This record gives sequence, C-alpha cells and structure tokens, in this order.
Amino acid sequence: MSAALRFDFNNMLDSRVGRGHGVSSADLAKVAGSAEKAQARLRRLWADAGTRRRVGFEWAVLACQEEGLVRRIQELGDEIALKYEQVLFLGIGGSYLGLKAAQDALCPPYYNEFSSLRRGRAKVYFEGNNLDPVPVATLLEEFDPRKTFVVVISKSGETTETKAVFEVVEDWLKKGAGIHYGRQVVAITDPVSGSLRRRVDALHAQDPLSFRSLALLPGVGGRYSELNMGLLHLAIVGIDLKEVLAGAQDMAKRCLSPSLAKNPAGLYAVLHFLAYRKKGKTIGILMPFAESLKSTADWYCQLLAESLGKKFARKIVKRKDGEEEWQQDPGRVVHVGRTPVPARGTSDLHSIQQNNVEGENNKTITMIRVERFPREVAVPSSEGLLSGRSLADLLTLAQEGTEWALVRAHRPNCAIIMPEVTPRTWSQLLFFFEWATAFEGELLGINAFDQPGVESYKNYMYYKLRKPGIPKAIADEIKKHPLKKERRWVV
Repeated sequence: MSAALRFDFNNMLDSRVGRGHGVSSADLAKVAGSAEKAQARLRRLWADAGTRRRVGFEWAVLACQEEGLVRRIQELGDEIALKYEQVLFLGIGGSYLGLKAAQDALCPPYYNEFSSLRRGRAKVYFEGNNLDPVPVATLLEEFDPRKTFVVVISKSGETTETKAVFEVVEDWLKKGAGIHYGRQVVAITDPVSGSLRRRVDALHAQDPLSFRSLALLPGVGGRYSELNMGLLHLAIVGIDLKEVLAGAQDMAKRCLSPSLAKNPAGLYAVLHFLAYRKKGKTIGILMPFAESLKSTADWYCQLLAESLGKKFARKIVKRKDGEEEWQQDPGRVVHVGRTPVPARGTSDLHSIQQNNVEGENNKTITMIRVERFPREVAVPSSEGLLSGRSLADLLTLAQEGTEWALVRAHRPNCAIIMPEVTPRTWSQLLFFFEWATAFEGELLGINAFDQPGVESYKNYMYYKLRKPGIPKAIADEIKKHPLKKERRWVV
C-alpha cells in the first residue's frame, strides 16, 4: 500500500453533484491560466530567498533545515523529557494549535494519563492560549515546580495571553524552584528583536544554563510554523524529527510540479476556489474520520481563516534590489475568504451532518480517511448485524456512507486519503494544506501570509492597558469610536 497521501476529488465535480454545485470542465478551463500563474509565482517565491523571507513564505523550505540544528533540538527534547515529570508549553495561535495537533496525531490517546504510553517521558500540557484563569491555576496547584519544565513561544514577547501567563508561571517557578529556576525554561522567540529575546539574552548571559532559546525563523508566520517552533515539542514526546521533515519534503516535491494534474494541493485549491467563487460555497468543513486528527482540523481552521479572510487585495511592489514587497491595496476592498469549520467523523454525523445534507447548500466538506490504524478492536461474534466487524471497517463504511448521502443531496465533497497516521504522513498533510492555502490566496489575489485583522482587538486592549508607544492614529480611532452599550438593550 502506498505511503503517500492521496486526494480524491470525484465528488467536487458536476458529474457527481450537479451543474449548479459541482465544478465543470468548462470551469476548470476558464481558471487554468490563473492556476498556472499562481503555481509559477509560488515556484518563483520558493527560489527567491530574499522575497521568500520578506513576504512570509519561508515556511515552504522548513523541511530542508540544517541537520546539525535538527539533531540538537532532538537531543534537547530528550534531555527535557527524561529529566522532568511534566512540560508546560505556553503559546497561542499556531504556537498552541500546531503543537496540540501534533500531540493528538502522533502520540497515543491518553498520553498524559498512562506512563506506559509515554515510555518514561514527561507529560505535556498547553497553556498561555487563553486568559481564562482556571486552567493554569489548576495546573500550578497540582504541579511540583521543581519537577516542571516550561517552554514559552512568542515572537515578540508581547502577545497578551502568552505574556500574562508566562509572568504568572515564571513567578511560580521562581518561588518554588529557587534561584536557578531559569534552567527550567526554554524560550522560542525572534532570533534578534523583541522584549522576550532581550530578556532571555540578558538572563542567559548571567547563567549560560538558564533561559536557553531557539529561534522563530524570519519569514515564518505562526500558523505556518509547526515545523519550526513545533520541533522541540515533537522531540520531547519522542517523535523522530527526520521522519517529520521527510514527509514535508515528500509533499513539497509534488506541490512544486509545474503540472497541476500532479499537484494535489494545487488541485484542492483550484476546486475550492471555483466552488467558492462560482458556486457560492462559502463554508469549508474539514471532517477527519480519525479521533487523532480532530486537533489537526482545529489547526487548519486557523490556517484558512487567518490566511484567506482579507479585506484588501494585495499590491506587489518591486524593490530596487529586485525583491518583492507585498502591501495592502486600500483602493481594492475585496472582503474574501471561506469560513472554516472543524468537525469529526463519526461523532459529528449525529450533529452537523444534518445541516450538511439538508441545510443551506453553501459549503464543501473535506473528509480525511485513514486506511490503517495502529490498533484494532472487533465487535464480538454473535447473531447481531455488527457481529465480527472491526471498528475500523465500520468507520470506513460510515465515511463511505457520508459521501453517498452528500452526493445524493448534491453537496460537493472530497476526501484526503492517508495510508496511516505517522510522523511522515502527518507532515505531508500539513504541507498539503499549507500549500493549498497559499495557492488559493494567489487565486484570490490577496496576501495569505499576514493577519492585520487579528491586531484590532489587541490594539484595543493595549490602549485600555495604557501601553506606551501605541500609534496616534489607532489611539484616536478608539477615542472617536468608543464601545457603546445601552441598558435597555440588555435583558
């Protein structure tokens, strides 16, 4: 059986779900020129290191990191995992979602609950991704600070959620682990600038064993950074980093093909672009039929929403050095981007699937089918309908039935087929989605690597917290447009 991920798009076509909802040969022919240009641009970006880093496309070459660095991260992960009882990761966005997706996909279920599943390695927990005080307070009450290692992930060090929780955790460590508490901290941050980098460098200079750090590479945005900032986490839970990177390399080779027919991620992007722009499918549901991939669906939702949900079109400016600079074009307001929804088969067949089949026909459904599982359970032999059937067989049948029901209702859908969930195939899946998202961004004519809309709530918080250095234009906007509430409209 092939070890490569496959993309089945039969049910995205008009021959399966009807002309009003499926993509036709004529649709594909009309967009062929734009698709060729999109692929050519991504290939040029791949080859242009300067522009690649400037615009945020550096994630595309993360699979080719220097072997010595990868080996050092693997060794550091082993050191931490075997010395401490638990590791607490602090981060938000991709610095949380990517790690959680990796842990759920590549570690056994209930990894933290059973020592035999961890093979003597530390438990791993995630915080700093929310301002709810209860989860972190609970962990700190239960943990022994002398047996806890902390990894904080933040490019600038100023992200409110992660910064606030790290200050709480650092104070707890300092009080409970003593003067050398910094030896229980690694920071993954900008290699040169930012408040966290400055603080880490200063403390590390005082004690070379304290506040060790790894770099968030220039040109790699958070949601695209799992194969950068996520490597230490993978090493701590005992995953072979070479296998992870090899999987991304496998998919990168396919995605770089100039032929769209040989590029599964490019095909995925083109079909969903057409479904969105020509057929009104504004919602994209990702439904893996594997419990281990539910958090990967959550990660994908951030990837798609932040990358493609944009107000302005992109303007490309050529610099004197020949490199490109991407800017928002205020003269072209576009308000584009499909809305992602995470789901899970078979649990959500008893909830969201009702809407998928009989609700408004404004969505596409992507299923992920896994062909082999590391463990199997069979229903005991009896006289019943399910007698002797394995749960994996029933899961596959349920996925097949979902396709049938969607096709009968003229609902476009597709399937990503994974031979099994391994470090290699999982990283193929991540790169597939990353390339598909970048490709769709090219077709939409927007910048898929920035996220200006995310800054608006942060600016409001910084203003209310009286943070120094807030641009006057932002401060004036908040003053002129205060948040208003009328008691009569609160019941």
